[in-house]
Amino acid sequence: MNQIKTAMLLATLTALLIYLGHVLAGQGGVLVALVVAAGMNFFSYWWSDKMVLRMYGAQELSPSVAPDLFQIIRELTARDNLPMPRVYLIPDQSPNAFATGRNPQHAAVAVTEGILRLLNYEEMRAVLGHELSHVKHRDTLITTVAATIAGAMSMLANMAMWGGMAGSRSRNNDNRGNPIAGLVGVILAPLAAGLIQMAISRSREFSADESGAEVSGDPGALASALLKIDAVSQQIPISGGSPATASLFIINPFRSGMARLFSTHPPTEERVRRLEIIARQLGGQGLRLTYPRP
Repeated sequence: MNQIKTAMLLATLTALLIYLGHVLAGQGGVLVALVVAAGMNFFSYWWSDKMVLRMYGAQELSPSVAPDLFQIIRELTARDNLPMPRVYLIPDQSPNAFATGRNPQHAAVAVTEGILRLLNYEEMRAVLGHELSHVKHRDTLITTVAATIAGAMSMLANMAMWGGMAGSRSRNNDNRGNPIAGLVGVILAPLAAGLIQMAISRSREFSADESGAEVSGDPGALASALLKIDAVSQQIPISGGSPATASLFIINPFRSGMARLFSTHPPTEERVRRLEIIARQLGGQGLRLTYPRP
């Protein structure tokens, strides 16, 4: 169901992009929109992982430096029939983790110093199971495509507001449209794109929680880890980076101001509730969390 929902949301995003291009510049605008989206997606597909790792100052680790971390990842990848990803450490005390890469053969998993200090072995194992689930289902590629399509729409809207596309529209004798419709498209299409992008990200987080809990066999540890990361990351915000990368992390590290209203992640309480259901389905008696909820 999550896969179908994601496909439908991506199709809606693409339709919005084409609509915005048509409203702003007729048939020529559709072509511009498609070219812009294709170019941005091509760039993101090949280089987005390198950009985000560099953005956070991530340093690649070796098995000799982090043997426990590599042991966990080797076990989980073998269990889920995945290739071994590259492993990175982010020198930041805010607890968090993310996966990136265009496919399982070119994947990377990054963890902060803060999360290594905060979580115990079982919780860390569950978090890595969650991140490897993103790798398995190519969620990083899906969220990147969604982000670049939404970004293309914002760029077209900005061009229109500065007159570049509006002038092209006025000169197109075959496609004279309602200027009010154009204005509405400029304002609402990027907003709708952002909401759809968030819906895709939230859907993928729920899916990764479920898959990660199953491969690690410990939904309680994942729930406990989520609560800890959620509480401590609010006290110790991540330094640097960009809110545009928020959807990559297991918990949104940018939750102040407008970012709180437009969160890329579902509420932690809802994620924990679903993990409790998974625990019962796996034959347990539900979660027994000892860590206080924030």
